[in-house]
Amino acid sequence: MDLIKQIEASQIRTDTPEFAAGDNVSVHYKIREGEKERIQVFQGTVLQRRNTGLDETFTVRKISSGIGVERIFPTNSPNIDKIIINRRGKVRRARIFYLRGLSGKSARIKERR
Repeated sequence: MDLIKQIEASQIRTDTPEFAAGDNVSVHYKIREGEKERIQVFQGTVLQRRNTGLDETFTVRKISSGIGVERIFPTNSPNIDKIIINRRGKVRRARIFYLRGLSGKSARIKERR
């Protein structure tokens, strides 16, 4: 293994749970405002996971006041305090962008048991 891969392997987080597209997650994210630091929870459905290693990111979508809000989180970010899986979703695709066009009952995802 070359030097770059060794350094990358030491930086990868091991405390993140296994989740996939369709899962409902709560991401506890550290926000710095001046000198203060607080934790903000972003709860929504995972639309996709992309890349591997240090570059890995995942997109979470939630509905806030009737408007869809998406946020992209780097999986290995030190600003992520923890990720909690609320529900496992049963979907047939790795990227569920079709949820953007749906609303109401049609936007629901069945639970995987």
